[in-house]
Amino acid sequence: MTGAAAMHPELGPLKPGDRVGLVSPSGPAPADRLDRAVSLLTGWGLEPVLADHVRDVHPSAPYLAGEDRHRAEDLQTMWCDDGITAVFCIRGGYGAVRILDLLDAAKLRAAGPKPLIGSSDATALHQYWSENLGLATWFTPMVATDALLDDPAAQANLREALFTPYRGRSFTSGAAEPLVHGEATGSLTGGNLSLLAMTLGAQPIPDNTGRIALLEDITEDIYRLDALLHILLRAGWFDGLTGIALGSWLKCGELHDVKALVTELLVPLGIPLVWELGFGHGPGAHSIPLGVQATLTSDRNPQLVLH
Repeated sequence: MTGAAAMHPELGPLKPGDRVGLVSPSGPAPADRLDRAVSLLTGWGLEPVLADHVRDVHPSAPYLAGEDRHRAEDLQTMWCDDGITAVFCIRGGYGAVRILDLLDAAKLRAAGPKPLIGSSDATALHQYWSENLGLATWFTPMVATDALLDDPAAQANLREALFTPYRGRSFTSGAAEPLVHGEATGSLTGGNLSLLAMTLGAQPIPDNTGRIALLEDITEDIYRLDALLHILLRAGWFDGLTGIALGSWLKCGELHDVKALVTELLVPLGIPLVWELGFGHGPGAHSIPLGVQATLTSDRNPQLVLH
């Protein structure tokens, strides 16, 4: 998907009074976290609407927020409801890949575009929306998790993302570091590394020619990160990329080991590569749109600028 000259209508911005859908396509959110998420969004002037099964827990697989068909129905219903202005995936975990084959792409395409918001396990949905609907989406901390609810900086970043135009916004962090110098321009793609590998069998490998990849992960041992990167490399997922921005690697072992791994495997690609640009699961995480044009600058002051 390439960037357009006009603002992507599916990215908002939102305004006070908008009705927003809350769905749980992956793992279940604790009741208190969901209640706090509703309070947060209400405090921003939005009207949260809970999907029918958003509080469900699967009867035999408690790591899932209810049955696959119900999670798929909730997502599709909220997306196709003209009275809903945006759809929030409230929690990650695991499960989004299980509902991909239950979605009706034709019906989703026929519905009016709107922001799809979330990260982590929702990376599977970002990929589906990009490749099957051709729409931009928001890669943000999940609203019913401590990572957002207990982090005022992440909340401020999300609120800015949702309520103000994205064009011209820039992203960096105090830990940002160039691993391969240069400048890259392209449409943003990617997200959670393990989910990108997991979705390879769920749909055709995307053509990432002319795109900039965002990559991050959480609670993956270093050998797992090694394997996941090799899966994507051998599948050709990195082919044609113009640049790569890396985010946080929370609870993935020693950061110097992760940096050594990406240096070994990704530096040889010879495209601009930035370490720790401030998105993902880390504190104060940025909210960044996928599917829009951006420029990645990898020099003494690495940054990503949206067009």
